[in-house]
Amino acid sequence: MLLQFIINGIIVGSIYSLVSLGFAIVYNTTRIFHIAYAVLYMFCPYMILTFFSNLGIPIFIAFIIAILITVVLSLLMEIIIYRPLAKKNSSLNIIMISSIGIMIIVINTIALFYGNETKILNPDISETFSFGDIIITYIQLAQFVISTIILLIFLAFLKFSKFGIRTRAMRDDDILCSVFGMDIYKMRIILFTLSAIFAAIGGGLVAYDVGMDPYVGMPMLLNAVVALIIGGIGRFEAPIIGGFIIGILQSLSVWAISARWQDAVTFTLLILFLLFRPQGLLGEKKRAV
Repeated sequence: MLLQFIINGIIVGSIYSLVSLGFAIVYNTTRIFHIAYAVLYMFCPYMILTFFSNLGIPIFIAFIIAILITVVLSLLMEIIIYRPLAKKNSSLNIIMISSIGIMIIVINTIALFYGNETKILNPDISETFSFGDIIITYIQLAQFVISTIILLIFLAFLKFSKFGIRTRAMRDDDILCSVFGMDIYKMRIILFTLSAIFAAIGGGLVAYDVGMDPYVGMPMLLNAVVALIIGGIGRFEAPIIGGFIIGILQSLSVWAISARWQDAVTFTLLILFLLFRPQGLLGEKKRAV
């Protein structure tokens, strides 16, 4: 029974890692606390619902269309809101408040058109396969395999491609990158696109398993932020490690205590890291200036 919960935690952790990495791509490079990222996670499943359940388009095609529309929403946030504020040298607090405003508008718009109740993408009972006493559904397997492949591909690109070099350089000092001729705003377009893709895939995979409502984005965002903090802000590998840790610990809390304790365990872990290792597992202490 314990092994079953650990496997479940690893599967959930792969989704947390994917979504957290999407948040980290924006935060590490632009320092924008992208709260509106929560609605990207929620928005994609509703687009899948529109094209798959309402219009009868095959699920795979509907998923692709939904991802593309989610990317468009993400780019609109960057082009209409974040970029003008950045060009005016607005403070990060102002940008964060603007991000909250975007989140509220999108959530209420979705609730207006689709309602507040939970929507189900897949009403059928999921097929399962087993290894001894361990039971895994095919949807869970898809969540783990797809998330893991995307994580590995991104890390490979980050390490071995020119895009990875530019991303790491922008993380370290975007002003210096601009001085050396890098088109910062073009890079931001790419980064916001990748971030939206990760959120959309994570949201779609989870929604196809358990459904969704207009408010599912914020709990996932909180888990993503905690994963980034305990892994180490500034490192792109960090949210992956943090996501798996949170997924496993939450699953073990269900096994040992109750499902009601999942959030309590997550934020207890966050407090412990903030008190005793604020730089995270992979982070390094920096000299204050």
